[in-house]
Amino acid sequence: MRRTRTVMLCIAGVLGATLPAGAFVSPASASPSPSAAAAPSAEACVSSPGPAQGDARKVLAIARQAQREFGLNSVILKVSSGDRDVLTTALGESMTGVPADPSMHFRTGSVAIVYMGDVLLQLVEQGKASLDDPVARWLPDLPHGSEITLRMLADSTSGLHDYVTDPTFLKELEAAPFRAWTPAQVTGLVTGKPLLYEPGTNWSYSHANFALLGAALEKISGLPLDRLLSERVMKPLGLTETTNQSTPQIPEPVQHAFTSERGTYEESTFWNPSWTTAPGAVLVQNICDLDRSARGIGTGKLLSAQSFKTQLDPGTIGLGHATSTCPATVCQLTNTAAHHFGLGLIVVNGWILTNPSFSGYAAIQAYLPAQKLAISVSVTQGPKSPQGNSAQTIAERISDALAPGHPLKMR
Repeated sequence: MRRTRTVMLCIAGVLGATLPAGAFVSPASASPSPSAAAAPSAEACVSSPGPAQGDARKVLAIARQAQREFGLNSVILKVSSGDRDVLTTALGESMTGVPADPSMHFRTGSVAIVYMGDVLLQLVEQGKASLDDPVARWLPDLPHGSEITLRMLADSTSGLHDYVTDPTFLKELEAAPFRAWTPAQVTGLVTGKPLLYEPGTNWSYSHANFALLGAALEKISGLPLDRLLSERVMKPLGLTETTNQSTPQIPEPVQHAFTSERGTYEESTFWNPSWTTAPGAVLVQNICDLDRSARGIGTGKLLSAQSFKTQLDPGTIGLGHATSTCPATVCQLTNTAAHHFGLGLIVVNGWILTNPSFSGYAAIQAYLPAQKLAISVSVTQGPKSPQGNSAQTIAERISDALAPGHPLKMR
């Protein structure tokens, strides 16, 4: 089965490179609380007026070529430079006879992981926790909780197996894609297993890390995760079209998804995403919010300068190698200065990004501080579309055209 493997490998594949970052100001003690910060005003998410010229024309040509080449049903994208819109557009159809539109909402799973990293660092700034606190302080019943720290959950160095590769989970998920999973059901598949390595000594991506991090954040703050993310991330960044969905519902208008993962090309828009991450962080967004997110995260807007530096480089560089207990199929990506995993995000040649993928959906948000350039793309698959994240490929090609000195190439 491809669905869950794609979600995992989409993030891991980005890791062969280096993640970017942004900058902020003043320590937490001197900064206003994120929830109190003035949110940017949101405007309607509409296509840029034509005809496309200059850089916009280059971007549009890249998107059109990729749609044809990969047989994509739809491509929705936004590229911005500073506060200037380079191009916002939508190509193809959401469903037969329904044109794609920039205002449409789509699933953005791993974007929530980035937000959880920001919230964790905010709580650390406020003295409510330390990155090196054992998780057992907050989740006392977690096996290995005294060995694993909050930092290790957020930067994926815990040694926990990934339930998304568990044969039992894969079989059940493929048989019943509408099933609702609880956190205990998914994390319980792996938390009782021996760790892949001593926590903090290696790197391997695991969805379990972030399901558990969400639960820990609720314990630390005393608030439900959806409220935490809303007050500390969505509102300060002006993400008015970003919502947590406790059910498979997606608010209208919807960018519909289709996939051949189960052998038959079928609609997957409303397959249940409850297994993907912590409850309260199962997000949908539109392309304009993804752009605001890329710029807000990529500039470190929600964090102090020191916390932002930690988010971009929490100590993962040099980690990621096969051992006798962690095979090359799991611990195969070495984090380097140019391409590494931070606290919930990826750094690649100066870009700060994440690249979610779920059951026919694929997306990317990426920001290059050196040029104040943001690239956000969401695509949906056609019946003959290739495996992998085509949104990421489109973003790579756009970066080659607009920022040739900073390739957004994943490993």
